[in-house]
Amino acid sequence: MTPSGKVVLITGGKRIGAVVAAALAKAGADVGLVYNRSRAEADETAAEVRAAGRRAFTVQADVTDEHACRDAVAATARELGRLDILINMASLYVAKPFSDLSAADWDRQLAVDLRATFLFSHAAAPEMHKQGGGRIINFADWIVASSRPRYPGYLPYYVAKAGVKALTEGLALELAANQILVNAIAPGPILPPPEMSQEESEAVVKSTPLGRWGGEAEIVKAVMFFIESDFVTGETIRVDGGRHVK
Repeated sequence: MTPSGKVVLITGGKRIGAVVAAALAKAGADVGLVYNRSRAEADETAAEVRAAGRRAFTVQADVTDEHACRDAVAATARELGRLDILINMASLYVAKPFSDLSAADWDRQLAVDLRATFLFSHAAAPEMHKQGGGRIINFADWIVASSRPRYPGYLPYYVAKAGVKALTEGLALELAANQILVNAIAPGPILPPPEMSQEESEAVVKSTPLGRWGGEAEIVKAVMFFIESDFVTGETIRVDGGRHVK
């Protein structure tokens, strides 16, 4: 599959997602963007898509709400005429000690990272089936792909992302007959968080065998690989500069 002439729906498309959306537009795709509270960022990304000569559609949705997820998929397919590619990027990344965790913290993390990935995929699959196939690309984490936790304080996040990896594999089997390929990207040090200090950033670089932050372009390359490949499904690929081998 090539992105040209296809419709892509991206959930949680801030920062890295915005770069992915712009790259897909330049490759000829129309782009739907799901946002919750970040309307300004979604509108800015939509403007970049349109500047590339492609159509853009933004839709607000609380991804913890089942009906909102399904309505966002339906609205995108209706507005842009079809749906070929779903990129599930919506995620929470908040540190909290185990002793302070509540059931609400646990439920919200799994609802955003795991349940929403299922809901969007479940709603998108029939739309892709109408087109004879499609692509679902989920976002896990390099630590989960390495099958062992490394940082205390992120228990619900780790479990949710482990679930995303398992969901990816299960969906790949379920949807293979419909030629819907399902894969996951497990990012490592791509962009330093805005709140990260210079000292912390340098420590990450020292822990990365390739000795640098990857940058958004590396995620774009992985997305393009999964879209263009016609014989890879159920795979999780780490884009982590070799962090998992150190």
